[in-house]
Amino acid sequence: MARFWVCVAGAGFFLAYLVLHSHICGSSLPLRLHFAFKFSWRAEEILYRLDVDWPTYSEYFTGATFCVAVDSLNELVYVAQRGDNIPKVLVFTEDGYFLRAWNYTVDTPHGIFAASTLHEQSVWITDVGSGSYGHTVKKYNSFGDLVQILGTPGKKGTGLNPLQFDNPAELFVEDTGDIYIVDGDGGLNNRLIKLSQDFMILWLRGENGTEPAKFNIPHSVTVDSVGRVWVADRGNRRIQVFDKDTGEWLGAWNDCFTEEGPSAVRFTPDGKRLIIAQLNLSRLLITAAPPVGNIGNCSVISTIQLADQVLPHLLDVSQKTGAIYVAEIGAKINLIFKKEDTSRID
Repeated sequence: MARFWVCVAGAGFFLAYLVLHSHICGSSLPLRLHFAFKFSWRAEEILYRLDVDWPTYSEYFTGATFCVAVDSLNELVYVAQRGDNIPKVLVFTEDGYFLRAWNYTVDTPHGIFAASTLHEQSVWITDVGSGSYGHTVKKYNSFGDLVQILGTPGKKGTGLNPLQFDNPAELFVEDTGDIYIVDGDGGLNNRLIKLSQDFMILWLRGENGTEPAKFNIPHSVTVDSVGRVWVADRGNRRIQVFDKDTGEWLGAWNDCFTEEGPSAVRFTPDGKRLIIAQLNLSRLLITAAPPVGNIGNCSVISTIQLADQVLPHLLDVSQKTGAIYVAEIGAKINLIFKKEDTSRID
């Protein structure tokens, strides 16, 4: 019981510091707070702490950060931001050291994904801009050279042949090269598309609606280790789950989202936890992943409450360290929460 109240007091201090910092310092600098907070659930303890020293120099963030991707193989972090006359993509080491920036052929980034193998480093970006490169999903190498364009550049639509997007929100690329795209961040399309590594449509699910396998602003997508595709159906305030091979609808979570729908979904490296962002609540949920064959209900293990108007948009998780990287629109920075060794905490 004493440990519980210590945790509560510590969490209160942490939140008070976040709010005070946001009011005094504005939103241009990352927080600098060496504070560890522990969440308990039954016999297990999970520890995350805000890494206030990431990145090493925060002045590189000159726009609004909308998305982040971790290349765990090469220990790189890609952050995409919006704004006029600024670099749209910033590249850091996982330790927070700035490496380079690039801006070519990126109009208005929304989602980003790093899909590196031993033979290739690639970065995928969903572009929702209205310019000549908008409404596309694009593949780059790690230095920003454009490699592949999916969709019809500068033209939004609902077509499949040729493939046309309307505000594509995010994507997830498997090690096999198969691609999952959620298309419809407020556009005409509300769909989930699976493409093969040679960009053939394998299956498609969705249209605008509230029924199973229909969407209202599908905003984020991820795949777990047992072959299930998880989609943040933000407008419908639920997460929908599909079989990755057939596209069959497997179930949905909606009991965790009475206040607001999910905006981002990513699994921890061990596959036991699903990290969920809620944009307008400025909150992260840590939930338990269900066993094979049972979607069940959403079970929240713990929450990370951020300062008001921080607005976590999309996030990614390092598959090597378990660190959570959060792109926040309101704060105009990228925050990182590191998973700690609980044996170091009394």
